[in-house]
Amino acid sequence: MLATLGAAERRRIILQRKQRKAQPEPEPVPVSTARATIVEVGEPLAGDDTAAAWLARAGEPELVGGLAVLNRALHAYRIATADPRAHGVRRQDALVARLGYGAGEQVADGRWADARELIDPVPRRRPRVPAAHARLAALLTGRGDELAAEELALRARLDLDDRREREAALQLRLALDAALAELPRDPTGSTLAERVEELRALRANVVVAAEHALNGRAQPADREAVAFALGRLEAALRARAAALAR
Repeated sequence: MLATLGAAERRRIILQRKQRKAQPEPEPVPVSTARATIVEVGEPLAGDDTAAAWLARAGEPELVGGLAVLNRALHAYRIATADPRAHGVRRQDALVARLGYGAGEQVADGRWADARELIDPVPRRRPRVPAAHARLAALLTGRGDELAAEELALRARLDLDDRREREAALQLRLALDAALAELPRDPTGSTLAERVEELRALRANVVVAAEHALNGRAQPADREAVAFALGRLEAALRARAAALAR
Protein backbone atom coordinates (compact mmCIF):
# COMPACT_ATOMS: atom_id res chain seq x y z
CA MET A 1 0.00 0.00 0.00
CA LEU A 2 1.47 3.33 -1.10
CA ALA A 3 0.47 6.78 0.15
CA THR A 4 1.79 10.32 -0.25
CA LEU A 5 2.09 12.33 2.94
CA GLY A 6 2.37 16.07 3.41
CA ALA A 7 1.89 16.85 -0.25
CA ALA A 8 2.00 20.54 -1.11
CA GLU A 9 -1.05 22.04 -2.79
CA ARG A 10 -0.85 21.78 -6.54
CA ARG A 11 -2.15 25.01 -8.00
CA ARG A 12 -3.39 25.27 -11.53
CA ILE A 13 -0.78 26.86 -13.75
CA ILE A 14 -2.05 29.76 -15.84
CA LEU A 15 0.16 30.10 -18.86
CA GLN A 16 -0.58 33.78 -19.29
CA ARG A 17 0.46 34.61 -15.73
CA LYS A 18 3.90 36.15 -15.35
CA GLN A 19 6.48 34.28 -13.37
CA ARG A 20 6.96 35.46 -9.82
CA LYS A 21 10.26 36.99 -8.85
CA ALA A 22 12.36 34.68 -6.69
CA GLN A 23 13.37 35.91 -3.26
CA PRO A 24 17.11 36.38 -2.62
CA GLU A 25 16.90 34.18 0.49
CA PRO A 26 13.90 31.90 -0.09
CA GLU A 27 12.42 29.79 2.66
CA PRO A 28 12.81 26.02 2.28
CA VAL A 29 9.98 24.56 0.23
CA PRO A 30 8.01 21.81 2.03
CA VAL A 31 8.34 18.46 0.33
CA SER A 32 6.06 15.48 0.32
CA THR A 33 7.08 12.03 1.54
CA ALA A 34 5.89 8.59 0.55
CA ARG A 35 4.74 5.82 2.88
CA ALA A 36 4.99 2.23 1.73
CA THR A 37 3.20 -0.39 3.83
CA ILE A 38 4.07 -3.99 3.04
CA VAL A 39 1.21 -6.20 4.23
CA GLU A 40 1.99 -9.87 4.72
CA VAL A 41 -1.14 -11.85 3.99
CA GLY A 42 -1.21 -15.25 5.63
CA GLU A 43 -2.47 -17.12 8.63
CA PRO A 44 -3.67 -14.67 11.31
CA LEU A 45 -1.70 -14.47 14.51
CA ALA A 46 -3.51 -16.40 17.22
CA GLY A 47 -4.20 -13.81 19.89
CA ASP A 48 -2.47 -10.76 21.24
CA ASP A 49 0.20 -12.80 23.03
CA THR A 50 1.32 -14.48 19.80
CA ALA A 51 1.31 -11.17 17.94
CA ALA A 52 3.30 -9.48 20.69
CA ALA A 53 5.82 -12.33 20.70
CA TRP A 54 6.26 -11.99 16.92
CA LEU A 55 6.76 -8.24 17.22
CA ALA A 56 9.33 -8.67 19.99
CA ARG A 57 11.54 -10.97 17.91
CA ALA A 58 11.00 -9.36 14.48
CA GLY A 59 13.67 -6.99 13.22
CA GLU A 60 15.96 -6.22 10.30
CA PRO A 61 15.41 -9.53 8.42
CA GLU A 62 11.68 -8.81 8.20
CA LEU A 63 12.41 -5.26 7.05
CA VAL A 64 14.80 -6.54 4.39
CA GLY A 65 12.05 -8.82 3.13
CA GLY A 66 9.63 -5.90 2.97
CA LEU A 67 12.15 -3.80 1.04
CA ALA A 68 12.56 -6.62 -1.45
CA VAL A 69 8.79 -6.62 -2.07
CA LEU A 70 8.78 -2.83 -2.46
CA ASN A 71 11.70 -2.90 -4.89
CA ARG A 72 10.01 -5.55 -7.01
CA ALA A 73 6.97 -3.28 -7.22
CA LEU A 74 9.12 -0.27 -8.13
CA HIS A 75 10.92 -2.31 -10.79
CA ALA A 76 7.57 -3.36 -12.25
CA TYR A 77 6.52 0.32 -12.27
CA ARG A 78 9.74 1.23 -14.08
CA ILE A 79 9.02 -1.34 -16.79
CA ALA A 80 5.31 -0.54 -17.08
CA THR A 81 5.89 3.21 -17.41
CA ALA A 82 9.10 2.92 -19.45
CA ASP A 83 10.65 5.40 -17.03
CA PRO A 84 14.44 4.86 -16.91
CA ARG A 85 14.77 7.28 -13.97
CA ALA A 86 12.54 5.25 -11.64
CA HIS A 87 14.63 3.30 -9.15
CA GLY A 88 14.48 1.23 -6.00
CA VAL A 89 15.21 2.19 -2.41
CA ARG A 90 17.83 1.17 0.13
CA ARG A 91 17.56 0.62 3.86
CA GLN A 92 19.22 3.96 4.56
CA ASP A 93 16.74 5.80 2.33
CA ALA A 94 13.95 5.26 4.86
CA LEU A 95 13.25 8.20 7.14
CA VAL A 96 11.38 5.87 9.50
CA ALA A 97 11.07 2.08 9.49
CA ARG A 98 8.41 0.32 11.51
CA LEU A 99 7.21 -3.23 12.09
CA GLY A 100 3.77 -3.92 13.45
CA TYR A 101 0.55 -5.84 13.23
CA GLY A 102 -3.10 -5.01 12.99
CA ALA A 103 -6.42 -5.79 11.37
CA GLY A 104 -6.82 -5.68 7.60
CA GLU A 105 -8.30 -2.19 7.36
CA GLN A 106 -5.75 -0.82 9.82
CA VAL A 107 -2.64 -1.99 7.99
CA ALA A 108 -4.12 -1.06 4.61
CA ASP A 109 -4.23 2.53 5.85
CA GLY A 110 -0.76 2.43 7.40
CA ARG A 111 -2.07 2.08 10.97
CA TRP A 112 -1.43 -0.60 13.58
CA ALA A 113 -2.74 -2.31 16.65
CA ASP A 114 0.87 -2.24 17.90
CA ALA A 115 4.21 -1.43 16.28
CA ARG A 116 7.77 -0.38 16.98
CA GLU A 117 10.40 1.59 15.13
CA LEU A 118 13.67 0.07 14.01
CA ILE A 119 16.91 1.94 14.52
CA ASP A 120 18.99 2.10 11.34
CA PRO A 121 22.03 -0.13 12.01
CA VAL A 122 24.14 2.03 9.67
CA PRO A 123 25.11 5.35 11.30
CA ARG A 124 23.87 8.33 9.30
CA ARG A 125 27.15 10.08 8.79
CA ARG A 126 29.20 11.00 5.81
CA PRO A 127 31.40 8.09 4.78
CA ARG A 128 35.10 8.64 5.17
CA VAL A 129 36.53 7.08 2.04
CA PRO A 130 39.44 9.27 0.89
CA ALA A 131 40.07 7.15 -2.20
CA ALA A 132 36.45 7.46 -3.31
CA HIS A 133 36.49 11.21 -2.68
CA ALA A 134 39.67 11.60 -4.71
CA ARG A 135 38.19 9.55 -7.56
CA LEU A 136 35.01 11.61 -7.49
CA ALA A 137 37.02 14.83 -7.70
CA ALA A 138 39.02 13.45 -10.62
CA LEU A 139 35.87 12.45 -12.51
CA LEU A 140 34.12 15.78 -11.92
CA THR A 141 37.13 17.82 -13.01
CA GLY A 142 37.90 15.72 -16.07
CA ARG A 143 41.23 14.50 -14.67
CA GLY A 144 40.01 10.93 -14.62
CA ASP A 145 38.07 8.68 -16.95
CA GLU A 146 35.29 6.26 -16.12
CA LEU A 147 35.06 2.93 -17.84
CA ALA A 148 31.90 1.65 -19.48
CA ALA A 149 32.59 -1.57 -17.58
CA GLU A 150 32.16 0.24 -14.27
CA GLU A 151 28.60 1.36 -15.00
CA LEU A 152 27.67 -1.98 -16.55
CA ALA A 153 29.06 -3.87 -13.55
CA LEU A 154 26.98 -1.72 -11.20
CA ARG A 155 23.84 -2.56 -13.18
CA ALA A 156 24.70 -6.26 -13.10
CA ARG A 157 25.22 -6.10 -9.33
CA LEU A 158 21.85 -4.44 -8.80
CA ASP A 159 20.10 -7.05 -10.94
CA LEU A 160 21.84 -9.92 -9.21
CA ASP A 161 21.12 -8.59 -5.70
CA ASP A 162 17.45 -8.13 -6.64
CA ARG A 163 17.34 -11.69 -7.99
CA ARG A 164 16.91 -10.72 -11.63
CA GLU A 165 19.32 -13.44 -12.74
CA ARG A 166 18.44 -13.17 -16.44
CA GLU A 167 19.18 -9.46 -16.61
CA ALA A 168 22.30 -9.89 -14.45
CA ALA A 169 23.75 -12.47 -16.84
CA LEU A 170 23.13 -10.25 -19.87
CA GLN A 171 24.52 -7.15 -18.17
CA LEU A 172 27.59 -9.01 -16.97
CA ARG A 173 28.38 -10.29 -20.45
CA LEU A 174 28.45 -6.70 -21.69
CA ALA A 175 30.41 -5.53 -18.65
CA LEU A 176 32.98 -8.28 -19.07
CA ASP A 177 33.46 -7.58 -22.78
CA ALA A 178 33.84 -3.89 -22.03
CA ALA A 179 36.42 -4.59 -19.31
CA LEU A 180 38.42 -6.91 -21.53
CA ALA A 181 38.59 -4.17 -24.15
CA GLU A 182 39.19 -1.24 -21.78
CA LEU A 183 41.53 -2.54 -19.07
CA PRO A 184 44.47 -3.61 -21.29
CA ARG A 185 44.75 -0.12 -22.82
CA ASP A 186 44.15 1.68 -19.53
CA PRO A 187 47.10 3.53 -17.94
CA THR A 188 46.97 0.95 -15.13
CA GLY A 189 46.79 -1.96 -17.57
CA SER A 190 50.30 -3.27 -16.86
CA THR A 191 49.41 -3.78 -13.19
CA LEU A 192 46.17 -5.60 -14.04
CA ALA A 193 47.49 -8.16 -16.52
CA GLU A 194 46.81 -11.17 -14.28
CA ARG A 195 43.33 -9.93 -13.44
CA VAL A 196 42.53 -9.40 -17.11
CA GLU A 197 43.61 -12.96 -17.90
CA GLU A 198 41.41 -14.23 -15.08
CA LEU A 199 38.43 -12.33 -16.47
CA ARG A 200 39.13 -13.65 -19.95
CA ALA A 201 39.09 -17.20 -18.59
CA LEU A 202 35.74 -16.57 -16.86
CA ARG A 203 34.08 -15.16 -19.97
CA ALA A 204 33.07 -18.53 -21.42
CA ASN A 205 30.87 -19.40 -18.43
CA VAL A 206 29.31 -15.93 -18.49
CA VAL A 207 28.53 -16.27 -22.21
CA VAL A 208 26.82 -19.60 -21.54
CA ALA A 209 24.77 -18.06 -18.73
CA ALA A 210 23.77 -15.17 -20.98
CA GLU A 211 22.75 -17.53 -23.80
CA HIS A 212 20.68 -19.55 -21.36
CA ALA A 213 19.05 -16.32 -20.18
CA LEU A 214 18.11 -15.41 -23.75
CA ASN A 215 16.73 -18.88 -24.49
CA GLY A 216 14.82 -19.24 -21.22
CA ARG A 217 16.98 -22.18 -20.10
CA ALA A 218 18.70 -20.68 -17.05
CA GLN A 219 20.39 -23.23 -14.79
CA PRO A 220 21.21 -22.98 -11.06
CA ALA A 221 24.90 -23.12 -11.98
CA ASP A 222 24.46 -20.01 -14.10
CA ARG A 223 23.79 -17.82 -11.07
CA GLU A 224 26.90 -19.15 -9.36
CA ALA A 225 28.99 -18.46 -12.46
CA VAL A 226 27.59 -14.95 -12.80
CA ALA A 227 28.03 -14.17 -9.11
CA PHE A 228 31.64 -15.36 -9.10
CA ALA A 229 32.62 -13.61 -12.33
CA LEU A 230 30.95 -10.39 -11.22
CA GLY A 231 32.86 -10.49 -7.94
CA ARG A 232 36.15 -10.91 -9.80
CA LEU A 233 35.28 -8.07 -12.19
CA GLU A 234 34.47 -5.81 -9.25
CA ALA A 235 37.80 -6.75 -7.66
CA ALA A 236 39.63 -5.82 -10.86
CA LEU A 237 37.87 -2.48 -11.02
CA ARG A 238 38.72 -1.78 -7.38
CA ALA A 239 42.35 -2.63 -8.11
CA ARG A 240 42.31 -0.16 -11.00
CA ALA A 241 40.86 2.57 -8.77
CA ALA A 242 43.55 1.87 -6.15
CA ALA A 243 46.29 2.06 -8.78
CA LEU A 244 44.95 5.37 -10.04
CA ALA A 245 44.98 6.76 -6.50
CA ARG A 246 48.69 6.04 -6.05
